[in-house]
Amino acid sequence: MSTIPFSDTRSRWWQGRAVRRFARHRLALIGVVMITALTLACVAGPWLLPYDSLYIDLRARFSPPLTGQHYLGTDPLGRDIAARLLMAGRTSLLVGVCAMVLSTLLGALVGVVAGYRGGWVGAVLMRMVDAFLAFPSIFLVLALAALLKPSPTMITVIIAITSWMEVARIVEAEVRSLREREFVQAGRMLGLSRSHIMFREILPNAMGPIIVAATLTVARAILLEAYVSFLGYGIQPPLPSWGNMLNGAQQYLASAPWLAIVPGITITMAVTSFNFIGDGLRDALDVRADPA
Repeated sequence: MSTIPFSDTRSRWWQGRAVRRFARHRLALIGVVMITALTLACVAGPWLLPYDSLYIDLRARFSPPLTGQHYLGTDPLGRDIAARLLMAGRTSLLVGVCAMVLSTLLGALVGVVAGYRGGWVGAVLMRMVDAFLAFPSIFLVLALAALLKPSPTMITVIIAITSWMEVARIVEAEVRSLREREFVQAGRMLGLSRSHIMFREILPNAMGPIIVAATLTVARAILLEAYVSFLGYGIQPPLPSWGNMLNGAQQYLASAPWLAIVPGITITMAVTSFNFIGDGLRDALDVRADPA
């Protein structure tokens, strides 16, 4: 059965208005350009550089930026910083995006069920969310990372299971505001199942806040990966990540500051870009905003 007659999903004209509002958000557009350029550089850049990330040139150890073909300098082993930075970007961005997907799926599932069912089911689920939120996420991530074998997959799962609570809260609040709307009542009168109403009728109408939360979760996941790897519990060398590049640079801050400055600036660019995009999406998808 088609769900269109009962759905409260935004119409095409509203979607076009949201796109126009997003296009007028300059910081969001800057974020899109920056993250697109960074992603393309990480995907294609290593193939265009004269050195790969594992090539060791002991004669070029600690070369400063713009030395010969080492555009961003070299590390203590003579490895090219630019090549390692872009390969590390593949790892860090992939961890951030995959952790976002997992945490958003889990948070949306818990939030939809808790918001729609209410009662003791909703209370139990939201008290579980509160219990997770009671622990500082960085300490929870470090504890899990110390207990489990560090790998990109494991770090992704650890970040995801410590980041879904905010999404669950946002979705639960949105679903509670939608569950008594006319299209939901119509679905109940027609005998649609709870799962159909929750995931085919209500969830599409809560996608705006979910998209915004997911965008901000990417930034948070990248930062968490950097924290954990910087402290030595995350992704381990020789596989590079922005976090373990900072970890290897801390003892050379005085003699070779570019070892920390380059990945630090890159992390800042990535996190800031996703935050800009999240702010733009929040403004564009706000139904209370003035018509364009």
